[in-house]
Amino acid sequence: MQVAMLIHESAEDVAARTDPARAPAYWGAWKAYVDALGASGLVRGGAGLDLPATARLVRGRSGATQVVDGPYPEAREQLGGFFLLEVEEIGTAQEWAARCPAAATGTVELRPTLAMLG
Repeated sequence: MQVAMLIHESAEDVAARTDPARAPAYWGAWKAYVDALGASGLVRGGAGLDLPATARLVRGRSGATQVVDGPYPEAREQLGGFFLLEVEEIGTAQEWAARCPAAATGTVELRPTLAMLG
């Protein structure tokens, strides 16, 4: 089964990406995790996402398009990246989610993918 692992980071963790004092520890933890996850052979895709300030929400309402530029200060967590995993059962993805650096201060969401009909 394919499972999307959606990485929701705290605002503090997102800020650590570019903070000279915290960036080495932040990126070091992520490199170790990505290397281990890659070595597992489960990864089918994924990417880190740029800072929340680059995000845009696009909605169609009443025939009009609404665009809201990020960041979204009301959000307690920001989507920081994702992996697409191929696993035999959801428990394997759950084990990797628990090891994710973001799990300590944010949320790691697991969601099986849908097979398209047709």
